[in-house]
Amino acid sequence: MQRLRRTFQIAFFALFLLAPALNLLRLDITEVQLWALGQRWSLGIDDFRQGLIGPGEMTWRLFVRALLPAIMLVGGFLAVAWRYGRLYCGWLCPHFSLVELLNHVLQKACGRLSLWDRKATPRQGLTPRRRWWPVFVLLSVLMGFVWAITLLTYLLPPADVWGRLMSGTSTPGQLRFLVAGTAVFSAEFLLARHLFCRFGCAVGLFQSLVWMANPRGRVVGFSRDVGRQGVLAHPSAPSGLAPATPAHCRSCDAPHGNACDRACPMHLPPRQFKRRKFSCVQCGLCVQSCEASQAAQQREPLLQWSIGVDALRESLRARRTEAVDAPAAAPYPAHPTHPAPGGEKHTAVLPNAAPAASHAAHAAEH
Repeated sequence: MQRLRRTFQIAFFALFLLAPALNLLRLDITEVQLWALGQRWSLGIDDFRQGLIGPGEMTWRLFVRALLPAIMLVGGFLAVAWRYGRLYCGWLCPHFSLVELLNHVLQKACGRLSLWDRKATPRQGLTPRRRWWPVFVLLSVLMGFVWAITLLTYLLPPADVWGRLMSGTSTPGQLRFLVAGTAVFSAEFLLARHLFCRFGCAVGLFQSLVWMANPRGRVVGFSRDVGRQGVLAHPSAPSGLAPATPAHCRSCDAPHGNACDRACPMHLPPRQFKRRKFSCVQCGLCVQSCEASQAAQQREPLLQWSIGVDALRESLRARRTEAVDAPAAAPYPAHPTHPAPGGEKHTAVLPNAAPAASHAAHAAEH
């Protein structure tokens, strides 16, 4: 699965870089012209102003060339997000591809996935070495420049941008854009790439909001009820493995602790409920690490993909857990005949008070 995901990421990253040069998608602000799939995408507004087409034809063009494509694109994107969450982020997004690459390089430098991590995230067979620090910084700046010039080619003719850059004759406006863009993107890659993915990216945020509204959407499920009736075995677990329990998670990858927590590139708790995994990018690294670590100890994995009814069961289990934990969090009021320390009296809330009040109200109505 990870090999396929990497293939999609590399292919889409290349498409992101080459799309303006191939006129697959760009907005040329010098001509105020949108290019899509190698063709000029025009609504016919100039023809309407010159009287070459009437209001009816203009309305039809607006519907066919603007409204309908937008509805299909946005609707299809949100439909995928409804079912699979941030699938675009984890499988296609060029920014998240760089996030994972920079995480890997930084982990080689200091053992952490982010400069703001308080603790290191150890990985088996990896010893942090200081010589990777220059690589991390230079790679962040290089990618910041690549990001800036690529975005510029989405707005200006790519041949003009690259030609002027190679000959050293870039316009002052182009230079200002490249310098400012490189500085902003480099700082983001160095210091705030995870923060941007979680809260700064509108595309990712809308995917998460739509996904959270669907209790049957695909989510990483955790087998908390191992041994109870009705719990299915892990679908991908080989036969002959012993059942695992949640207590085994602490020793699944000794001496480092939980393998799934360290595998998540977004620093999310994979074994928690869906609401705690709002920014899950559906990469599956936590599931893969659970399978590998538990299989090494001849046990079945505890993490698995859940979708449909299984995902709904996870949501219902989360609601039951919250309902059970909520009363326990509040202190039980003291009995009126036993004042609390300090002479303060509390109103008693008897166990049968609510049912009694309900019956009294019902009798009063009749």
